[in-house]
Amino acid sequence: MAKEFECRREIVLPASPERVWEAVSTTEGLSAWQFPSPVPALADAATAWDPPHHLGLRMEQGEWFNALEFRIEGRGDGTSVLRYVHSGIFMDDWDAQYDAVQQHTDFYLHTLGQYLEYFDGQPATYIGDGPGGLQGPPRSAEKDGFDRLKRALGLEAGTDVGREVSLAPEGVSPIAGVVDYAQSNFLGIRTSHALFRFFGRNEFGQPVGMSIHMFGRVPDPDGVKREWQQWLDNALA
Repeated sequence: MAKEFECRREIVLPASPERVWEAVSTTEGLSAWQFPSPVPALADAATAWDPPHHLGLRMEQGEWFNALEFRIEGRGDGTSVLRYVHSGIFMDDWDAQYDAVQQHTDFYLHTLGQYLEYFDGQPATYIGDGPGGLQGPPRSAEKDGFDRLKRALGLEAGTDVGREVSLAPEGVSPIAGVVDYAQSNFLGIRTSHALFRFFGRNEFGQPVGMSIHMFGRVPDPDGVKREWQQWLDNALA
């Protein structure tokens, strides 16, 4: 049964309104914290375009719609307040989809803050397979999927934000960084050149997933993607 939803957030970001606008309204900016969207597609969906203060986007098809709104206000100290609204219609399984949107929103907006604080202005490469990132095998949708992912990374379940980690997942380059986000089904690790994002979508009945936002020069992004997809397939088979 179709039913509307709304998700609202207000956060302080460590950047000027101009830098926040760049991050939320360009393909390059979106690649740094969420996933790349072609600029023409954004322009076609725009209901408000007032840089650097107000961006509105809406996509419709039949009774379905999906709308995003970003209101950006400078605070005079080099930071900005972002008021964010995501609304739309879920066609089925409303409760699970609503929980997923709320939790993904917190993780994405946290990642936006991490990008602006640590990597702002650096060229970003998104390592993923579409908006959902890389996806684990079907079995990873089972109840223990995300716990198995963390064990395969070499992390125990109780990892706290701020903890420094040095991980050596089999078949991929080691990860040396700090845990910047840790919830029961979401994990973020920040290194000197990347933001690693791990999604425990098994909580919502889907396979687990991951994405990487890499900053600076990335000689072989397709190779990085292949290595991590193979790791997911092997670790969570």
